[in-house]
Amino acid sequence: MTVAMRIGLISFGVREFATLHEVCAEAGHTPVVYAYSRSMRPRSATDPAAAAAAGRITAALPAGVDLLLPGSSEGLGTALGGYGLDLLVCFGFSWRLPPAVLAIPRHGVVNLHCSMLPEYRGPAPVLWAIRNGDPMLGVTAHRMNEEFDAGPVLAQERSVPLPDDATPDALWPGLAASLRRVLAAALEQATDPSAGAPQSAREATYAGLMEEAFSVVDTARTSREVHNQVRAHRYIGPGRGPVATVAGQRVKVLRTSLTPVDGPHLDCADGPVWIAESAPAE
Repeated sequence: MTVAMRIGLISFGVREFATLHEVCAEAGHTPVVYAYSRSMRPRSATDPAAAAAAGRITAALPAGVDLLLPGSSEGLGTALGGYGLDLLVCFGFSWRLPPAVLAIPRHGVVNLHCSMLPEYRGPAPVLWAIRNGDPMLGVTAHRMNEEFDAGPVLAQERSVPLPDDATPDALWPGLAASLRRVLAAALEQATDPSAGAPQSAREATYAGLMEEAFSVVDTARTSREVHNQVRAHRYIGPGRGPVATVAGQRVKVLRTSLTPVDGPHLDCADGPVWIAESAPAE
Protein backbone atom coordinates (compact mmCIF):
# COMPACT_ATOMS: atom_id res chain seq x y z
CA MET A 1 0.00 0.00 0.00
CA THR A 2 1.42 3.41 -1.01
CA VAL A 3 1.88 5.88 1.84
CA ALA A 4 1.15 9.32 0.43
CA MET A 5 3.98 11.80 0.88
CA ARG A 6 4.22 15.58 0.78
CA ILE A 7 7.01 16.25 -1.70
CA GLY A 8 9.13 19.26 -2.61
CA LEU A 9 10.66 19.48 -6.09
CA ILE A 10 13.90 21.23 -7.04
CA SER A 11 14.63 21.59 -10.75
CA PHE A 12 15.31 24.11 -13.53
CA GLY A 13 12.64 24.20 -16.26
CA VAL A 14 8.95 23.88 -17.03
CA ARG A 15 9.14 20.44 -18.63
CA GLU A 16 11.49 19.16 -15.92
CA PHE A 17 9.21 20.26 -13.08
CA ALA A 18 6.17 18.92 -14.93
CA THR A 19 7.77 15.50 -15.42
CA LEU A 20 8.77 15.16 -11.77
CA HIS A 21 5.35 16.40 -10.63
CA GLU A 22 3.45 13.94 -12.84
CA VAL A 23 5.48 10.94 -11.66
CA CYS A 24 4.95 11.86 -8.00
CA ALA A 25 1.22 12.46 -8.49
CA GLU A 26 0.77 9.22 -10.43
CA ALA A 27 2.39 7.37 -7.51
CA GLY A 28 -0.15 8.87 -5.11
CA HIS A 29 2.00 11.66 -3.63
CA THR A 30 1.42 15.42 -3.42
CA PRO A 31 4.01 17.95 -4.62
CA VAL A 32 3.49 21.08 -2.53
CA VAL A 33 6.44 23.35 -3.35
CA TYR A 34 8.95 23.93 -6.16
CA ALA A 35 12.39 25.53 -5.76
CA TYR A 36 14.48 27.03 -8.55
CA SER A 37 17.98 28.40 -8.00
CA ARG A 38 18.48 31.77 -9.62
CA SER A 39 22.27 31.46 -9.70
CA MET A 40 24.85 28.74 -10.32
CA ARG A 41 26.23 29.25 -6.81
CA PRO A 42 24.50 30.34 -3.61
CA ARG A 43 24.91 33.98 -2.57
CA SER A 44 25.92 35.04 -6.09
CA ALA A 45 24.28 37.37 -8.58
CA THR A 46 21.17 36.22 -10.42
CA ASP A 47 22.08 34.53 -13.71
CA PRO A 48 20.98 36.56 -16.76
CA ALA A 49 18.54 33.92 -17.99
CA ALA A 50 17.15 33.05 -14.56
CA ALA A 51 14.49 35.74 -14.40
CA ALA A 52 12.96 34.65 -17.70
CA ALA A 53 13.11 30.99 -16.66
CA ALA A 54 11.42 31.81 -13.35
CA GLY A 55 8.67 33.58 -15.27
CA ARG A 56 8.02 30.53 -17.43
CA ILE A 57 7.98 28.23 -14.41
CA THR A 58 5.59 30.58 -12.60
CA ALA A 59 3.22 30.70 -15.58
CA ALA A 60 3.04 26.89 -15.63
CA LEU A 61 2.83 26.45 -11.85
CA PRO A 62 0.04 24.06 -10.79
CA ALA A 63 -2.68 25.52 -8.58
CA GLY A 64 -1.81 25.39 -4.91
CA VAL A 65 1.93 24.84 -5.45
CA ASP A 66 4.38 27.47 -4.19
CA LEU A 67 7.59 28.51 -5.99
CA LEU A 68 10.74 29.39 -4.03
CA LEU A 69 13.59 31.42 -5.58
CA PRO A 70 16.31 31.05 -2.96
CA GLY A 71 19.44 33.15 -2.91
CA SER A 72 21.25 30.92 -0.41
CA SER A 73 21.18 27.38 0.95
CA GLU A 74 20.24 28.74 4.37
CA GLY A 75 17.30 30.63 2.90
CA LEU A 76 16.18 27.52 1.04
CA GLY A 77 16.31 25.50 4.24
CA THR A 78 14.39 28.09 6.23
CA ALA A 79 11.64 28.21 3.59
CA LEU A 80 11.37 24.44 3.14
CA GLY A 81 11.13 23.91 6.89
CA GLY A 82 7.57 25.19 6.92
CA TYR A 83 6.11 22.70 4.44
CA GLY A 84 6.16 19.52 6.51
CA LEU A 85 7.93 17.64 3.72
CA ASP A 86 8.25 13.90 3.68
CA LEU A 87 10.64 13.89 0.68
CA LEU A 88 12.56 16.29 -1.52
CA VAL A 89 13.21 15.31 -5.15
CA CYS A 90 16.00 17.09 -6.99
CA PHE A 91 16.95 17.15 -10.68
CA GLY A 92 19.48 19.58 -12.11
CA PHE A 93 20.31 21.62 -8.99
CA SER A 94 23.85 23.00 -8.97
CA TRP A 95 24.19 23.80 -5.26
CA ARG A 96 25.56 21.50 -2.59
CA LEU A 97 22.79 21.07 -0.01
CA PRO A 98 24.12 21.30 3.57
CA PRO A 99 23.18 18.74 6.24
CA ALA A 100 20.61 21.13 7.73
CA VAL A 101 18.65 21.11 4.44
CA LEU A 102 19.11 17.38 3.82
CA ALA A 103 17.58 16.67 7.24
CA ILE A 104 14.38 18.67 6.64
CA PRO A 105 12.32 16.03 4.71
CA ARG A 106 11.34 13.06 6.87
CA HIS A 107 12.67 10.58 4.29
CA GLY A 108 15.56 12.66 3.00
CA VAL A 109 16.39 13.84 -0.51
CA VAL A 110 16.36 11.83 -3.74
CA ASN A 111 18.53 13.20 -6.53
CA LEU A 112 18.24 12.35 -10.22
CA HIS A 113 21.56 12.40 -12.09
CA CYS A 114 22.21 11.90 -15.81
CA SER A 115 24.76 9.10 -15.63
CA MET A 116 25.22 5.56 -14.40
CA LEU A 117 26.69 6.55 -11.04
CA PRO A 118 29.38 6.31 -9.84
CA GLU A 119 30.56 7.31 -13.34
CA TYR A 120 30.38 11.01 -14.21
CA ARG A 121 29.75 12.45 -10.78
CA GLY A 122 29.58 16.24 -10.92
CA PRO A 123 27.80 19.08 -12.71
CA ALA A 124 28.32 18.14 -16.37
CA PRO A 125 27.65 14.41 -16.95
CA VAL A 126 25.93 14.86 -20.33
CA LEU A 127 28.74 17.02 -21.69
CA TRP A 128 31.34 14.43 -20.70
CA ALA A 129 29.30 11.60 -22.20
CA ILE A 130 29.20 13.52 -25.50
CA ARG A 131 32.86 14.51 -25.22
CA ASN A 132 33.84 10.87 -24.70
CA GLY A 133 31.66 9.67 -27.58
CA ASP A 134 29.38 7.51 -25.42
CA PRO A 135 26.52 5.99 -27.44
CA MET A 136 24.05 6.00 -24.53
CA LEU A 137 23.26 8.15 -21.52
CA GLY A 138 22.35 6.75 -18.13
CA VAL A 139 19.99 8.03 -15.43
CA THR A 140 20.38 7.33 -11.70
CA ALA A 141 18.17 8.05 -8.70
CA HIS A 142 20.16 8.12 -5.47
CA ARG A 143 19.84 9.31 -1.93
CA MET A 144 21.57 12.66 -1.53
CA ASN A 145 24.25 13.07 1.09
CA GLU A 146 26.86 15.74 1.81
CA GLU A 147 29.07 14.67 -1.10
CA PHE A 148 28.15 15.40 -4.72
CA ASP A 149 26.34 12.45 -6.35
CA ALA A 150 27.75 9.92 -3.88
CA GLY A 151 24.72 8.60 -1.99
CA PRO A 152 23.25 5.08 -2.22
CA VAL A 153 21.66 4.19 -5.56
CA LEU A 154 17.92 3.46 -5.56
CA ALA A 155 17.42 2.88 -9.29
CA GLN A 156 19.27 3.40 -12.56
CA GLU A 157 19.21 2.54 -16.23
CA ARG A 158 21.23 3.27 -19.35
CA SER A 159 18.62 3.73 -22.08
CA VAL A 160 18.91 7.22 -23.63
CA PRO A 161 20.58 7.26 -27.08
CA LEU A 162 23.07 10.07 -27.70
CA PRO A 163 22.64 11.04 -31.37
CA ASP A 164 25.38 12.75 -33.32
CA ASP A 165 23.42 16.01 -33.11
CA ALA A 166 22.84 15.82 -29.36
CA THR A 167 20.93 18.90 -28.22
CA PRO A 168 18.79 19.25 -25.08
CA ASP A 169 15.61 19.18 -27.18
CA ALA A 170 16.75 16.14 -29.16
CA LEU A 171 17.56 14.23 -25.96
CA TRP A 172 14.48 15.23 -23.98
CA PRO A 173 11.93 12.61 -25.17
CA GLY A 174 14.22 9.70 -24.30
CA LEU A 175 15.52 11.36 -21.15
CA ALA A 176 12.03 12.20 -19.89
CA ALA A 177 10.91 8.58 -20.34
CA SER A 178 13.96 7.33 -18.44
CA LEU A 179 13.49 9.89 -15.66
CA ARG A 180 9.90 8.73 -15.23
CA ARG A 181 10.85 5.08 -14.85
CA VAL A 182 13.80 5.70 -12.54
CA LEU A 183 11.96 8.16 -10.29
CA ALA A 184 8.92 5.87 -10.06
CA ALA A 185 11.17 3.02 -8.91
CA ALA A 186 12.93 5.29 -6.40
CA LEU A 187 9.65 6.54 -4.90
CA GLU A 188 8.66 2.97 -4.11
CA GLN A 189 11.77 2.66 -1.91
CA ALA A 190 12.05 6.16 -0.50
CA THR A 191 10.38 5.42 2.85
CA ASP A 192 12.69 2.46 3.57
CA PRO A 193 15.86 3.87 5.20
CA SER A 194 17.79 0.70 4.39
CA ALA A 195 17.05 0.83 0.65
CA GLY A 196 19.82 1.80 -1.74
CA ALA A 197 23.08 0.22 -2.89
CA PRO A 198 26.29 1.97 -1.79
CA GLN A 199 28.41 3.43 -4.59
CA SER A 200 32.00 2.36 -5.16
CA ALA A 201 34.29 5.35 -4.64
CA ARG A 202 37.05 3.40 -6.41
CA GLU A 203 34.99 3.26 -9.62
CA ALA A 204 33.88 6.90 -9.51
CA THR A 205 34.76 9.34 -12.29
CA TYR A 206 34.22 13.10 -12.21
CA ALA A 207 32.37 15.22 -14.79
CA GLY A 208 33.40 18.78 -14.06
CA LEU A 209 32.72 21.88 -16.12
CA MET A 210 34.69 22.13 -19.34
CA GLU A 211 38.19 23.55 -18.89
CA GLU A 212 39.17 26.78 -20.67
CA ALA A 213 41.42 24.94 -23.14
CA PHE A 214 38.41 22.97 -24.37
CA SER A 215 37.18 26.12 -26.12
CA VAL A 216 40.07 25.87 -28.64
CA VAL A 217 40.48 23.08 -31.21
CA ASP A 218 43.69 21.09 -30.72
CA THR A 219 44.53 19.26 -33.95
CA ALA A 220 47.01 17.09 -32.06
CA ARG A 221 43.88 15.19 -30.99
CA THR A 222 42.12 12.63 -33.17
CA SER A 223 39.44 13.63 -35.65
CA ARG A 224 36.85 11.83 -33.51
CA GLU A 225 37.92 13.76 -30.41
CA VAL A 226 37.65 17.08 -32.26
CA HIS A 227 34.26 16.07 -33.66
CA ASN A 228 33.01 15.25 -30.15
CA GLN A 229 34.44 18.56 -28.88
CA VAL A 230 32.26 20.38 -31.41
CA ARG A 231 29.25 18.21 -30.48
CA ALA A 232 29.70 19.07 -26.78
CA HIS A 233 29.75 22.80 -27.52
CA ARG A 234 26.61 22.47 -29.65
CA TYR A 235 24.85 20.79 -26.74
CA ILE A 236 25.67 23.80 -24.52
CA GLY A 237 23.71 26.08 -26.81
CA PRO A 238 23.10 27.46 -30.32
CA GLY A 239 26.02 29.32 -31.84
CA ARG A 240 28.54 27.71 -29.48
CA GLY A 241 31.68 26.16 -30.89
CA PRO A 242 35.40 25.80 -30.19
CA VAL A 243 37.73 28.19 -31.98
CA ALA A 244 40.07 27.10 -34.77
CA THR A 245 42.25 28.89 -37.33
CA VAL A 246 41.16 28.13 -40.88
CA ALA A 247 42.97 29.69 -43.86
CA GLY A 248 44.45 32.27 -41.52
CA GLN A 249 41.08 33.26 -40.00
CA ARG A 250 39.84 32.46 -36.51
CA VAL A 251 36.39 30.84 -36.64
CA LYS A 252 33.96 29.15 -34.28
CA VAL A 253 33.48 25.58 -35.49
CA LEU A 254 29.75 24.91 -35.15
CA ARG A 255 29.40 21.56 -36.90
CA THR A 256 31.84 18.96 -38.22
CA SER A 257 31.73 15.74 -40.22
CA LEU A 258 33.98 12.69 -40.15
CA THR A 259 33.20 12.09 -43.82
CA PRO A 260 33.94 14.55 -46.66
CA VAL A 261 31.55 17.50 -47.09
CA ASP A 262 31.85 20.75 -49.02
CA GLY A 263 34.07 23.13 -47.11
CA PRO A 264 37.45 23.26 -45.39
CA HIS A 265 38.90 20.58 -43.18
CA LEU A 266 41.25 20.36 -40.21
CA ASP A 267 44.15 17.91 -40.27
CA CYS A 268 44.01 16.05 -36.97
CA ALA A 269 46.33 13.45 -35.46
CA ASP A 270 44.81 10.55 -37.38
CA GLY A 271 43.27 12.30 -40.39
CA PRO A 272 40.93 15.13 -41.37
CA VAL A 273 37.67 16.36 -39.88
CA TRP A 274 35.53 18.48 -42.19
CA ILE A 275 33.97 21.77 -41.08
CA ALA A 276 30.31 21.67 -42.10
CA GLU A 277 29.34 24.95 -40.41
CA SER A 278 31.30 27.81 -38.86
CA ALA A 279 30.99 31.47 -37.85
CA PRO A 280 33.51 34.26 -37.36
CA ALA A 281 35.12 34.15 -33.94
CA GLU A 282 34.74 37.24 -31.80
